[in-house]
Amino acid sequence: MQYLGTLKVIPELPEEIRRLEDLAYNLYFSWNPEARQLFRVINPSLWTKLNHNPVKFLREAQQSELVRCSKDPIYLSSYRNVMEAFDRYMAAEGTWFATSFPKDKEKIIAYFSAEFGFHESLPIYSGGLGVLAGDHIKSASDLGLPMVGMSLFYHQTYFTQQIDAHSNQIALYIPHDPEELPLRQVLDAKGKPLTVVVPVGNRDVTLRVWIAQVGRVPAYLLDANVPENAPEARMLTARLYGGDQEMRISQEILLGMGGVLVLQ
Repeated sequence: MQYLGTLKVIPELPEEIRRLEDLAYNLYFSWNPEARQLFRVINPSLWTKLNHNPVKFLREAQQSELVRCSKDPIYLSSYRNVMEAFDRYMAAEGTWFATSFPKDKEKIIAYFSAEFGFHESLPIYSGGLGVLAGDHIKSASDLGLPMVGMSLFYHQTYFTQQIDAHSNQIALYIPHDPEELPLRQVLDAKGKPLTVVVPVGNRDVTLRVWIAQVGRVPAYLLDANVPENAPEARMLTARLYGGDQEMRISQEILLGMGGVLVLQ
């Protein structure tokens, strides 16, 4: 039998709670326990199983569970409170930066980092540097700084450790589907996926761009895993801190030069 593809049925959010999708695609939820609770109470075991990933959670929750919550007065009260707080946060104009530096509101601060640790549902970090960089972006959002983050999207990130029957470590690299992460693809003025081309050595590497919205601050992630690239070029953004020195330098070139092109 010929394999034609995969069909996935995605539940539809009831109108009463349709803005859970807005919340799922903004990492504001990562530092707001009330926002996370809106997802958890729908199905606590599924929420834990999916590593607290709201985008994937909304794709795998049962339609009946969503309908039940949409008719629960207690749930709807919590939902309205969270969404009102979210809207106030996103619309706030009297931030620290706006009141302290009103003449500089048109300036942009670009924060480049090899990794950002925003939340476990977006595994593009490995440790302290990523968590620190992620906290800087979150703080910038709270303060109202006109900042953008810039990094790479690692579709394998780092290995998952397993131990075999002989007590040996097995390193498993599990690919991440960006469509199931709190990311959206950046489009150009014509509504087509935005791409930039960066020369690396003797080849050109095409990068597509994803955006992670972190409160008020956008973070752009560059991704070489596109059909336009040769297989070896597609692996340039596969793993965080993976490969040899040439690989690391190539990643730095993609981030530095590609990031500037995206900002332009």
